[in-house]
Amino acid sequence: MALFLACLSALAVVNAIPAIFPSDEVTPAITDALVTFVNEKKSTWKAAVPSKFSNATIAQVKRMLGTVMIGEPNYVPVETVKTEFKTSAEAIPESFDARVAFSQCANIIGHVRDQSSCGSCWAFGSTEAFNDRYCIASGDATTLMSPEDTNACCSGLTCSFSMGCNGGQPSGAWNWFVKTGVSTGADYGNIGEGKTCKPYSLKSCAHHVTPPDGMVACDTLPSYSTPKCTSTCSESAYTKAYSNDKHKADSSYTVKTVANIQKELIESGPVTVAMTVYEDFEAYSSGVYQHVTGKSLGGHAIKLIGWGVDNGTPYWTLVNSWNESWGEKGTFRILRGSNECGIEADVVAGKVSA
Repeated sequence: MALFLACLSALAVVNAIPAIFPSDEVTPAITDALVTFVNEKKSTWKAAVPSKFSNATIAQVKRMLGTVMIGEPNYVPVETVKTEFKTSAEAIPESFDARVAFSQCANIIGHVRDQSSCGSCWAFGSTEAFNDRYCIASGDATTLMSPEDTNACCSGLTCSFSMGCNGGQPSGAWNWFVKTGVSTGADYGNIGEGKTCKPYSLKSCAHHVTPPDGMVACDTLPSYSTPKCTSTCSESAYTKAYSNDKHKADSSYTVKTVANIQKELIESGPVTVAMTVYEDFEAYSSGVYQHVTGKSLGGHAIKLIGWGVDNGTPYWTLVNSWNESWGEKGTFRILRGSNECGIEADVVAGKVSA
């Protein structure tokens, strides 16, 4: 049995990060031709090539993805499907923003984080949604939970064989929140403040955009290995022991159908979702994204916080983990109602108490 589980774990690593071919190491992630093609199509979004883009390659982009999608080998579905809601279909508004609906937690829900040069999106999209729900339940609008703890310590069968910077599954992370819990942990820039247990240890960087002052491009950093899982806090000045710093979820579940996803957001807050990333997504600048051109690069996990309509186009609003220099100040919108890029097929959340 041990050998069988080890083989499954190894297969999960292989399938979480998309295969990288020799040509990927030299092929630019964003080209003028791709941007021109998208913009000439006059779709619902704008593509752009950053003026100082540092020639990131397809291979570098693939390494920063890392979510196993439905239908791929080793995908582990969530067993429980939530089907009962208090909100009626007629009561669903045309637009919704969790930052407004749960205004006491606006700074937590709207906080844009940075996974750096690591395939830890699965840990960020999950930990952030958990964080939002903890804030909504407890009223604690200052505590940040630790994607570092999730990325480093959520592994094995409990975590659907997630493997840190080599990719993982939000379903596994939410199961881990229930069984083990996650510690507090702020961002890379907060290291040394001693205010949280495990701030993120990997350097922030600009993802597919011109680096703002004081920030380097992600393609200039190494592809980070998964940080070591420790049973102690990395901040020596933090006074609470790691074992006493854990916060747990009461349950985890998935939600199906557009209407039920909307009801879930209204009643309980943001959820974790996954999408297939195509080449043109790397050139996203603003607007309501829908796939126009380019091949699949891999799966990506993010946090869904709301929806709306833009000039007749229905959309979802999501928070990415590529810091505020990317997209619409770190967020993006994607077509709603047609399972664009698989965005509505793999929704994970859970009940979180104070």
